[in-house]
Amino acid sequence: MSQQALEIIVQPTPNPNALKFILDKDVKTEGKVSFKTPQDCKDVPLAAALFDLRGVDQIHFFQNVITISKFSFEEWDSLEPAVQTCIESFLEDHDPNFKVYDPEAERLANLSPELRSIEEILNKRIRPGLQGDGGDIAVKDYKDNVLIVKYQGACGTCPSSTTGTLEAIRSILRDEFNPDIEVYLAPEV
Repeated sequence: MSQQALEIIVQPTPNPNALKFILDKDVKTEGKVSFKTPQDCKDVPLAAALFDLRGVDQIHFFQNVITISKFSFEEWDSLEPAVQTCIESFLEDHDPNFKVYDPEAERLANLSPELRSIEEILNKRIRPGLQGDGGDIAVKDYKDNVLIVKYQGACGTCPSSTTGTLEAIRSILRDEFNPDIEVYLAPEV
């Protein structure tokens, strides 16, 4: 019995340092996860192997998409084929049902009515576009009409996310939630 070849489609993102690798198999069946260090993914061999590649900065798994963010010094000419080879080598043994501790799930369960409304707007109007580009957004805090957000995946290092995208989020939330809301990025730690 011959094994069917894995189909991988590579797509650019608005971030020149991130590419989406779209597979014909799931890598994360439930939810999403971003790995920022090799220690974050020690229990996920596929992600750990990707971090072993020179130049990989961050990894984001969502449904059948792996978004790789690279350090600017590394060229895609050498990294892209290495990522594809790595995915092909590790995907057969990869469990897309893997669980990671998700503090976000606990946070969502305890949201105030205001934050619940904000999350609904983000889910409907913002997240689909960000996820389509290999990223996402997390709400970190909301107090006194100030919303603090943090980008994930490809959005985390994308030049346009700190200006145009943030302004679009602010505009949508002002139209649909509160005309006085301010939206800021959480500082990097």
